[in-house]
Amino acid sequence: MANAASMREEAETIAVKALGFVAADPELLPRFLAITGIEASAIRRAAAEPGFLAGVLQFILAHEPTLLRFAEETGAPPASVGKALRALPLGGDDHEHSI
Repeated sequence: MANAASMREEAETIAVKALGFVAADPELLPRFLAITGIEASAIRRAAAEPGFLAGVLQFILAHEPTLLRFAEETGAPPASVGKALRALPLGGDDHEHSI
């Protein structure tokens, strides 16, 4: 069983790949920016914020065709995206928790 640090590192790797996937897609990027309210020029800064990478994975998971295309293009099993989400800050199932 992997320790928490290595699980988080793997989760961050998947999330960074997902961000690159979204950023490279001329249809997904505008939708992502519209949903998040982030300007394209601010993505790099936003990526350092807690919860941003979890938000990228939530975006991928919210649309099954996008998830399946991401999985196919990166070789990541679709289930690994949800697992990665839960390993990231603010990516858990506890929606009642306030910061």
